[in-house]
Amino acid sequence: MAGLLDGKSVLITGGGGGIGRATALACAREGARVAVADVSAEAARETVAQVNSAGGQAISFSGDVTHDTDVRAMVEGVVGAYGRLDCAFNNAGIAGWQVEAAGKKTAEWSEEAFDRMIAVNLKGVWLCMRHELPQMQAQGGGSIVNTGSIAGLVGLPTSSAYVAAKHGVLGLTKTAAIEYAEAHIRVNAVCPGYIKTRMTEETMRRRGEAILAQVPFHRMGSPNEIAEMVVWLCSDRASYVSGAAYNVDGGWMAI
Repeated sequence: MAGLLDGKSVLITGGGGGIGRATALACAREGARVAVADVSAEAARETVAQVNSAGGQAISFSGDVTHDTDVRAMVEGVVGAYGRLDCAFNNAGIAGWQVEAAGKKTAEWSEEAFDRMIAVNLKGVWLCMRHELPQMQAQGGGSIVNTGSIAGLVGLPTSSAYVAAKHGVLGLTKTAAIEYAEAHIRVNAVCPGYIKTRMTEETMRRRGEAILAQVPFHRMGSPNEIAEMVVWLCSDRASYVSGAAYNVDGGWMAI
């Protein structure tokens, strides 16, 4: 039986761990040729090693999604290796603790922390689409999935710049979906809830009990559960889906 992504090439940013790594493995399982990009070259190579050892096909790139030249090189590298870019998962991102803003209210964020958060989590997504969209348009279509968040749907205390960035990602997603529909490019977002990754460790340490009390499933999600949604959105089975934001959150947004 053919996989959902048989014959497709997929670029995954932030693929060195967590949701990105799980998605790389899931895409490869479904028959895709995978390109793993991460700011950490070592982490990207480790994901590639896992994909290849599982019988898939993958290559790695290192680069910073806030640098246009790095993003251009990623996209050109995928096309050079695989001949085309069918799907892109723009997943690279950072959390508040990574810019020393954990637990800080809106007026307590430093300008440097705010700027870095927006640069990675919002501008980085735009830069990726800036190069992915023309490539897909030239080849007759494609599918893009951006990593949003439940923080892109509601406000969350002590997460102002993260929330602002993720709301922006959903705005970019919807706008690009409209603009490129006639080019047969679908653009969607996945909105994870509290997923068990390195990014959420600090938040869960500080207030994990209170968070899980608000999740109807009473547990954190796994990266694999996000990966399955991304695979479906990239696949032809989601052929009439564009401009959508799917929350995968154990029911958190339903409360």
